[in-house]
Amino acid sequence: MNIIASAVTLNVDDVAASSNFFIDHLGFHESVAGGDYACLVRPDAASDIVLQLRGAGERPATGVVVTFTVTDVAAEYERLVREGAPISMPLREEPWAERLFQLTDPSGIVVRLVEWTAPAGA
Repeated sequence: MNIIASAVTLNVDDVAASSNFFIDHLGFHESVAGGDYACLVRPDAASDIVLQLRGAGERPATGVVVTFTVTDVAAEYERLVREGAPISMPLREEPWAERLFQLTDPSGIVVRLVEWTAPAGA
């Protein structure tokens, strides 16, 4: 597996308040934001922080989600299925050009593997 980026998703009750905390106290800035979602980055950070409104969206996760951006997510999905890994969301493609699936570790930590693809019609 070739990991090219990573992020930690925190399911929070108030995205704006949490975003302001990371911006004001830890030097992050918003790269993407919109109501129930914000992605925070720093030029020197090895991982982004994604804030997601608790209970929002279609992706099953309630606590911490660790996201790894990989190359050839479909091959990783097939490999992990063959190995009997605990897949908690099958491989799917989102309309915003993201292909992803999720595994859940024995303690309930969700690991999301994603690959960015060309948008439909591009």
